[in-house]
Amino acid sequence: MKLKKIKIQRQRGIKVVKVPSSGTQIAKHLGEGLLGEIYPRGKVLAILQKQQLASKRVRSLPNDALIYYVISMGIFMTQATREVLKSLAEGIKLLDPQRPLTLAGKSAIIRARNRLGAGPLKALWEETSQLIGNMRQQGCFYRGLRLMAIDGSTLDVPNSSQNRDYFGKQNSSRGEMAFPQLRFVALCECGPHAIHSVAIGKYHQGENTLANSLIKNLTPEMLCLADRLFFSFHFWKEASATGANLLWRVRNNSVLPREQIFSDGSYLSTIYASTKDRLHKTNGINVRIIEYQVSKQKEKAYILMTTLLDEKTFPARELAKLYPQRWEVELMFDEMKTHLKDGKTLLRSQSPEMILQELYGLLLAYRAVRTMMNAAAQRAQIDSDRLSFTESFNIIRRKLLAMPALSPSGNI
Repeated sequence: MKLKKIKIQRQRGIKVVKVPSSGTQIAKHLGEGLLGEIYPRGKVLAILQKQQLASKRVRSLPNDALIYYVISMGIFMTQATREVLKSLAEGIKLLDPQRPLTLAGKSAIIRARNRLGAGPLKALWEETSQLIGNMRQQGCFYRGLRLMAIDGSTLDVPNSSQNRDYFGKQNSSRGEMAFPQLRFVALCECGPHAIHSVAIGKYHQGENTLANSLIKNLTPEMLCLADRLFFSFHFWKEASATGANLLWRVRNNSVLPREQIFSDGSYLSTIYASTKDRLHKTNGINVRIIEYQVSKQKEKAYILMTTLLDEKTFPARELAKLYPQRWEVELMFDEMKTHLKDGKTLLRSQSPEMILQELYGLLLAYRAVRTMMNAAAQRAQIDSDRLSFTESFNIIRRKLLAMPALSPSGNI
């Protein structure tokens, strides 16, 4: 595949190389049957059946079509809700002329969404969660370990009384923020920029609290990166107990005695749950510490803590260079919150249940885009970082408007 001129951007000290796609070759991997290929209708129907939400009679907007509609809302954030439905109906009409989808009015769409709830979208998100990076693919693994990262963010939601009461608002010295906010924490796959699992909560729930529910998704093949705000003895203990390896930044004032200094300058230390345990040297966990400085930055030093104790196999310099991959998560959040949403600051819904439904639709839309981008990168044998998210996303939207959103094997 021919690649155009490389555009280099810098974010937080990381050089990000974006190669705009040629359009024609990559489009065939990004557009056709996008939603039906990533989210087969059979799986959608099984989820609806399990939750006793399968449509028992023909509706103007049956629940299986409604799920694809909510995901499409995440792809066409700037479109009016009925215009999104119109685009979906055109695609379904091309696939099955004998069973066209009747366009519903705005009030009918609201009633249908409330009838569906957030449950099926959440179940579809969880049941289609899979790792997509390939061992042979650039940027996905480090010495056989899959690169993962945990981080959190917030999203504004409409200022309805229900949303205010449920999600809460941020307070500052300058007063209360204009909009309520939800908080979410995600476990992400660094190489393909894929959100693997997510925990969603209220604004005043801490990121550490939400992150605890993601620990079960760590596996021994992973190397998990995290910022210093996530570290605590108990969180570290639970995360490392999964068998996953950890490379986390810790605060500069952490008590980390130098017990054994290695040839690469890193050193062995022990962390404890309490001061009492430290004094009696009981219930400790062995860790390896890597300290380094980054030139031209205000930070005095970075202190990394890792479960990778072998300095020969995992040199300190390599791990220090690896840690900035954690910021790939922030790039993912930016893609979802800025590019996928076209800069819109608000989700549309007026109630918490519909906010959750809409957010899962947005997450499913982002996963679909990134899955297809990663497939294109694998075929071209390049790092997915070299593909422009904005251009690829625009290709997908154009293709969805021009052809069915569902594959022929997934007719409604």
